[in-house]
Amino acid sequence: MNTDSSVGRVARIAIIDDDADVRLALETLLQENGFEPLPMAGSAEFFALGETPDVDLALIDLRLNGESGLTLAIHIREHLDLPIVMLTGVGDEVDKIVGLEAGADDYLIKPFNPRELLARIRAVLRRYGKGPATGAAVVPADHDTIRFGDKLLDRTRRELFDHTGAEIPLTNGEYRLLEVFLRKPDQIIPRADLLAQLGSDLSQYVDRTIDVLILRLRRKIEPVPSKPVHLQTRRGLGYIFVRTPEGVARNTAL
Repeated sequence: MNTDSSVGRVARIAIIDDDADVRLALETLLQENGFEPLPMAGSAEFFALGETPDVDLALIDLRLNGESGLTLAIHIREHLDLPIVMLTGVGDEVDKIVGLEAGADDYLIKPFNPRELLARIRAVLRRYGKGPATGAAVVPADHDTIRFGDKLLDRTRRELFDHTGAEIPLTNGEYRLLEVFLRKPDQIIPRADLLAQLGSDLSQYVDRTIDVLILRLRRKIEPVPSKPVHLQTRRGLGYIFVRTPEGVARNTAL
């Protein structure tokens, strides 16, 4: 996904974290998802970018070696119009609150879901007008995509978008389940076949997990989850995924 702050330019994300392994993991994640990462070990490297650093968002670890990420966040908020997403450790509740009060736009607690981090970064960029002007997703033409109703699944990036272009974060299990249904739209899939395609055994616990995944996926893709129009149950037979239900308007903003 190309998150542009201007035409033809991907968003540049400053990663300020003193853990080299974390920096590398974040750099790889951002590069693979259409961003330009700028990894840094501390605030000195950020300040070396100059008074008006050419970055679109700062991703800051609260606990930097020998300094506080809060100090950097406060400096950024006082001098720059730059979005801030903070990373906190488990139990850093006080720091998290202080970070938000200091001007951070969002925070995540380590360890975090990479897809959730990407979704939050994109949401913050959109709020600052640093995403596409309409808020719509920019999906390259050569990507493998599938539409259903007013939503778009980018199978190349494994991302789901609503009609406004906002990403709908999916867990790995939810994504795999949705992909199974979209490979066989408008066909009844028995539970046993569904379990087999997900690569799971037929134990009672996994069977229950399917129910939980169905429930969670409906909450994310259905207008009224209790009355699904896409992911429907056929009692005694299995499930069927209806790509374009009757009476459901299809918005093609994406």
